[in-house]
Amino acid sequence: MTKMKDSQKPENKLVSITEAAKLNKVTRQAIYVAIKLNKLKASKETTRWTIHLDDLEAYRKQKYSRSKSTFDGELLFDNSKGYYSVNQVAKMLSVPAQKIYYATRVGMLKAHRRGAAWVIYVNDMKAYAEANLKKKNIRKAI
Repeated sequence: MTKMKDSQKPENKLVSITEAAKLNKVTRQAIYVAIKLNKLKASKETTRWTIHLDDLEAYRKQKYSRSKSTFDGELLFDNSKGYYSVNQVAKMLSVPAQKIYYATRVGMLKAHRRGAAWVIYVNDMKAYAEANLKKKNIRKAI
């Protein structure tokens, strides 16, 4: 016979800060800060905070995400239109993000500022990859 933890029972929808952190894949401190900033509803019973799972789900949905960032009412990194962030381009090209920042700074990769973010168009990324990343493969082959 297996024992079920209290947090696994369907009728018990309250979790502690530690359990909420594990569910959200963040630190306990991140959950505590969200509670203190009134971004996450929680109640304190004597010395322990308890969070309702519905409130945790609502917090997860409204939490800040760079992929949802907008500038002048449009998505900054609209991948369906071919606009990517520096980190997305770095991951796609399998290079460090610093290499992409350097390439934009020296003019090897065309990028545009939208507020505080760099936005790179897919055609510019492909041109950079063909011109600069293919040379590395040729050198390795020789």
